[in-house]
Amino acid sequence: MRLYHSPTTPFGRKVMVLLLETGQAGDVEVVQAGGTPLDPGNLPLGDNPLGKIPALIPDDGPAIYDSPVICRYLDARAGASLYPEAPRLWRTLTLEATADGILDAALLMVYEARLRPEDKRFPGWVEGQWGKIARALDALEARWMDHLGGPLDMGQIALACALGYLDFRHGARNWRAGHPGLADWYAGFAARDSMRATEPPAA
Repeated sequence: MRLYHSPTTPFGRKVMVLLLETGQAGDVEVVQAGGTPLDPGNLPLGDNPLGKIPALIPDDGPAIYDSPVICRYLDARAGASLYPEAPRLWRTLTLEATADGILDAALLMVYEARLRPEDKRFPGWVEGQWGKIARALDALEARWMDHLGGPLDMGQIALACALGYLDFRHGARNWRAGHPGLADWYAGFAARDSMRATEPPAA
């Protein structure tokens, strides 16, 4: 299989952590890819017309994207049950969606600063994106610690990658403030070999 990926993409990190946790890393050739909505660079547009990474090219079929679909595919391939049976499945999927929503907002904040001309930037819009993240963190702290303390699943992996991205790109926001349970959980999860092996390069 071939995986289009960048060491700085948190969505790709989800996939890489899953590969390591399920013993499939040796089955995948990782191809470095990168670009932006303004400059596609070497993004795999022929395989993913949306121009996004990660994108997975299996040996026996067309490209699979985006990250939740890739993760479901690889989990099924390994029989790893990182997507457990219902009713826990619905919590796992909701947690993964929450983590991905945090990442969507965090990436939009980065794009606003990097891609939009300075005279056209909208600070209120940036703060609106952070508001989504802050509300999600509050909800996680208040209602999700029991799930985070349970068996390993894809929701936990996705959340750990999202929190790692907040450290990577938005460290000054100090997401840990007011979220002691979440901070303690992340400290333990971030020590896993799969997380250490996929840490993004220094910003």
